[in-house]
Amino acid sequence: VEVLKDASSTAIYGARGANGLILITTKKGTANTQRITYDAEFSTNTLGPKHVEMLDAFEYVKVQDLAYDNIKVYDPVGWAAGSYASTPVPKAARIALPQFFDGNGNPLYNTDWLKESVQNKLSQNHQLGFTGGSENSTYGVFAGYRDDQGLLLNSYLKRYSARFNFDSKIKSWLKVGGNLSYNNQKENIVDQGTGGLNSVRMITEAFPFLPIKLADGKWGDNKLIPWAEGGSNPVHILTDQKYGVVTQTLLGSLYSSISLTKDLEFRTQLGSNVVTRGVNEYNAKLLYGISDGQNGTANITDSRETFWSIENYLTYNKRFAEKHAINALLGISWQETNFFSNTSHAENFVTDFYQENNIGSGSKSITVGSNRNRSAFNSYFGRVNYAFQDKYLLTVTGRVDGSSKFGDNHKYAFFPSAALAWKVSDEDFLKGNKTVSNLKLRTSYGLSGNSELPAYQSLATLVNNSAIINDSRVTGIGIGRLANPDLVWEKTAQFDGGFELGLFNNRINIEADIYYRKTTDMLLDAPVPRSTGYSVIRKNVGSMENKGLDLGITSTNIESENFTWKTSFNISLNRNKVLSLATPDDIFGVGNPNFTNQTGIIRVGEPVGSFWGLVRLGTWSEAERAQAAQFVSYRGGKTLLPGDIKYLDVNGDKAITDADRQIIGNGMPKGWGSFSNSFRYKNLDLIVELQYSYGNDVLNMTHHSGEDRQVQANSFASVLNAWTPQNQNTSIAAIRDQSAGYVTNVDTHWLEDGSFIRGKNLLLGYTFNSSVAQKLHLSKLRIYTSVQNFFLATKYTGNDPEVTTYGNAFAQGQTFFDYPKPTTFMLGLNIGL
Repeated sequence: VEVLKDASSTAIYGARGANGLILITTKKGTANTQRITYDAEFSTNTLGPKHVEMLDAFEYVKVQDLAYDNIKVYDPVGWAAGSYASTPVPKAARIALPQFFDGNGNPLYNTDWLKESVQNKLSQNHQLGFTGGSENSTYGVFAGYRDDQGLLLNSYLKRYSARFNFDSKIKSWLKVGGNLSYNNQKENIVDQGTGGLNSVRMITEAFPFLPIKLADGKWGDNKLIPWAEGGSNPVHILTDQKYGVVTQTLLGSLYSSISLTKDLEFRTQLGSNVVTRGVNEYNAKLLYGISDGQNGTANITDSRETFWSIENYLTYNKRFAEKHAINALLGISWQETNFFSNTSHAENFVTDFYQENNIGSGSKSITVGSNRNRSAFNSYFGRVNYAFQDKYLLTVTGRVDGSSKFGDNHKYAFFPSAALAWKVSDEDFLKGNKTVSNLKLRTSYGLSGNSELPAYQSLATLVNNSAIINDSRVTGIGIGRLANPDLVWEKTAQFDGGFELGLFNNRINIEADIYYRKTTDMLLDAPVPRSTGYSVIRKNVGSMENKGLDLGITSTNIESENFTWKTSFNISLNRNKVLSLATPDDIFGVGNPNFTNQTGIIRVGEPVGSFWGLVRLGTWSEAERAQAAQFVSYRGGKTLLPGDIKYLDVNGDKAITDADRQIIGNGMPKGWGSFSNSFRYKNLDLIVELQYSYGNDVLNMTHHSGEDRQVQANSFASVLNAWTPQNQNTSIAAIRDQSAGYVTNVDTHWLEDGSFIRGKNLLLGYTFNSSVAQKLHLSKLRIYTSVQNFFLATKYTGNDPEVTTYGNAFAQGQTFFDYPKPTTFMLGLNIGL
């Protein structure tokens, strides 16, 4: 595995290297050897080291009673007017549900929904390889089976894979080779999307006094409770909701390499990739909050994506007068991607028996649709590497990339780069130095491009529309998205400077790089005036900078015949800032624009994707009763009282409005990295790897339903610290029925420190002596065991600070009910023949 970061090393890869590259070299055969390898892993998942604490059934009852008692405190006018006359006293309401409560209103059940939603099944991974070759040919044949059982019930991924590669020297001047691989993957995914009462959300919101199932076999769902928001319990959802995905991937490539002269080589490479995917969804009839009123919903999506590429390039290698070495490359490439999908949807099924397998049995809202798109890519590239005395190194690269995704006059762009390096340790004044065994200085500058956007963004796309004309519905075609013929490549200019330093015969190695990246013509959906009839247009919205440091240190602390201890440490620091915007105003709504308020903002002078919200100062105290009453109410017109949330009034107008919102945080870490130690004692080895991140915020929007809205669903245990006359030093508002006026806003109380130190991997292995392996007719025998995610130190109150709710890079650090991260226990075996 090789990681490329600087502009010069990634430049030859064009747009594919815009964000850096990870190059993975797959296993191949070796000349004149025959090998068989078998690798196996068996693992199981358990709940990770951290998860959110919820109210248990008895704590919930306590909160419910307090919420009712506080109605007359926080809505005295409504209470006096009899607005709550029909609201039952909680104890009486509970007694009226004898299947869940006893005659005193106490719960009969106390369910921990997180534990009930987790499975501890065995996962396995088997990989078999055959490699070999003669003097002129090598081959590799590989087969694999992987069965990953997810942490939550009924989630899994199963994959069958096969791969073949070969390289052959047909003539002294001709080499050919190729790769062919096939993957068949089947998975059942948990809860697509970030909204609705899905299973991950209901793990926290399902009432703890409900059983998984009632005595009559019916599910114990929130929907059965009169005062509930609704929804099904998570075990019900994970059992009766299906989101199956079957993906088949066929990937192949062939190359031929012709030696035109001793120093000149011509290579042609053809590649193709075909991906077919079938997505089958079914939501059972009684999944409340998911298929309510729809009597079951089914969706089927079938898609096919084909990709082909062809590359031709000349390579020239030559040494002159023993001091000069040159390597030059000149090439051209073409790529094309075609995508087609069709979908069907139906509702109102008589039975759940068919699921999506007989979608025609759904008698309502039967709809079909299809989609097709195509994109093409064309490149011309060249690179020259020059070395003088193998100490002074120069690389110059130029590449012209063209993409069909941009405007007619902007499809092509030129991306140059250059790099210099000096192997100082090869100079006479450092040769033989007992301290410095290696020293290399390097610097580079280059321009890279980004074309990662959907097809046709520069064009006006068409959609089906309908309108009522003369009392009749007429269908037609309209413009679904505005055209932008001026859409151009996003470009990043990058400067890098760094060094490699080896000390004491390379017992200590230090690698450090500083960088500055300026990105211009950023590609993003930008708002347009509502008068256009549209909300956004894809455009080049401005520029930003990233500057930082990458530092890596490895050391061999102890090295003897029987014992070795090595240490590795790395850290990355980055600072981001928006330099300019092409829009007249800030860009709001980055991430999750429809969540109570705009959650993200892009503003000049600030990091991208900053969080936008109010500053919560705490809660109003009894001593501040008069001061609170002076504010314009922000809880449904009801007078603000002690126990209500207290916000910072930025403009001093005694009203909390959008004018009081400000940037309250950012999800980008200031630094991140890892620290590992490896030990070997004879045949025994131990690896301890830690991962860390610091300086980033997490906008934990689960506080919206977990703290701000009590009673109608379960809440975080933190609501036990809500305001009371005896507990006024708290940021959590007094518990009350929702109708008595509650407040929920994106604010600093939702903002949490996302810094952490994680025990990423703890591995203990044993490699048997060759004499033992040979007795078993093996060339290699190794066993190991490991624990991944074995501890977590963080102030974050959610399940895990590495949040992944939103895939948008501009919404980094925003979360709303993430899939819990497991701890994995693994046992492995490596065998060689």
